[in-house]
Amino acid sequence: MRHTTINGRTVSALCLGAMQFGSTTDAATSAALLDRFVDAGGTFVDTADCYQFWVEGGHGHESETFLGRWRRERGVTDEVVIATKVGAQPTVPGTGLETQEGLSAQAVATAAERSRQRLGVDSLDLLYAHREDPATPVEETMEAFARLVDEGTVRELGLSNHRTWRLERARAAAEARGGPRPRVLQYRYSYLQPRLDAPLESTGHMHATPELFDYVRAEAAQGREHVVVAYTSLLSGAYTRPDRPLEYAYDHPGTVARLAVLDEVAVETGATRNQVVLSWLMGHDPVVVPLVGVSSAAQLDEALEATDLILTPEQHARLTTTH
Repeated sequence: MRHTTINGRTVSALCLGAMQFGSTTDAATSAALLDRFVDAGGTFVDTADCYQFWVEGGHGHESETFLGRWRRERGVTDEVVIATKVGAQPTVPGTGLETQEGLSAQAVATAAERSRQRLGVDSLDLLYAHREDPATPVEETMEAFARLVDEGTVRELGLSNHRTWRLERARAAAEARGGPRPRVLQYRYSYLQPRLDAPLESTGHMHATPELFDYVRAEAAQGREHVVVAYTSLLSGAYTRPDRPLEYAYDHPGTVARLAVLDEVAVETGATRNQVVLSWLMGHDPVVVPLVGVSSAAQLDEALEATDLILTPEQHARLTTTH
């Protein structure tokens, strides 16, 4: 297992997505996958307080509730970092993101406490603002997050699905207060690059853009390191499954060229497309931690084996520079 660090804390360079655990992936399978991940050296798990409100019978706390039970049953403590998110839980049953709780000071405090209780922890390892809340000033949200850190109920802060100018505003607000800044940024990102002028078919997703990575590099030059966590890193199976076609945003000539190089490197390494993609992400500059969602042991094993695949500098460059 490869590893990376978040503010000095070591975590696995592969993050396991628990979105479906305890709901569309049954409890027994979910527990077995978590056990397998941890046994292989995995120490980074991702969830949110709204997973999965959109499935039939879902309320939005199934994943956190399941993870809390798994922690108790397995005696898991600080060796596994569990990241969660607040702000996107609907306030009206049966509705969607249009009624999200948002990121007001009160909403953040209430949601964080619910997450803490469900997960059964004294302190949340990593708490993200799940998505933008245009109705709440970034400064108010950052003040609320800082208060949680000051109280000791949150260790590390993150932002997910926020425009780059909001990241900078959040940093400035934290610096003005002398408080903690968000060090972990979660966005949709993979090897194939989308047309950014095409609407996403997946509601609520925001891509990591060249501007975002430029921002992260500029911040690093000032001594402010970030880690980017990439969700939908395997494009929901589209690299390998004919029944999972690529979304419209990937329908452009660059996709054909990048897939051709991906297949070349897969043959050279004896790895699968998915494994090459994950290895490429883990070798990314700036640092990217791929987040993978799995529903079977075979899918998990494929992802775990990718952590042992080290691309040559030439292979990595060839994949990166292909347009």
